[in-house]
Amino acid sequence: MKLHELRDNPGATKKAKRVARGPGSGKGKTAGRGIKGQKSRSGVAINAYEGGQMPLYQRLPKRGFNKPNRKKFAVVNLGLIAKFVEAGKIDAKAEITEDALVASGLVRRKLDGIRVLAKGEVSTKLNIAVTGASRAAIDAVEKAGGKLTVAQVAAAE
Repeated sequence: MKLHELRDNPGATKKAKRVARGPGSGKGKTAGRGIKGQKSRSGVAINAYEGGQMPLYQRLPKRGFNKPNRKKFAVVNLGLIAKFVEAGKIDAKAEITEDALVASGLVRRKLDGIRVLAKGEVSTKLNIAVTGASRAAIDAVEKAGGKLTVAQVAAAE
């Protein structure tokens, strides 16, 4: 086989239909677009319309549910609280409230409350009062000799 003998498979290529090339072509004048209206103009595609076929976005399954009134908590790790106490930004002797955490700059805003998670180590005795906390965080604070009180029982796991 030589280079000049290479050909596409029969039927693999198709000549483009040349529209608007006179009445003899069968696609002259309006080029098969009909008369007037949005669809006869150039540069127009009706979005997601598939010619009466069920559009893709309607064929795909819908899953899940977004709760409109769900609570969003600001999350703080125990290790960060310990670091701020060591740096002197949070007073360990006083009760550490949500307002104290915001004032120290550890949390930007309270949102629906602050939730404490157990990542990191706690060595000092801390008295923390927040909206929510993980079970592991409560255990870690109590093991260090402190107390972690949760305002809402429903938020604690």
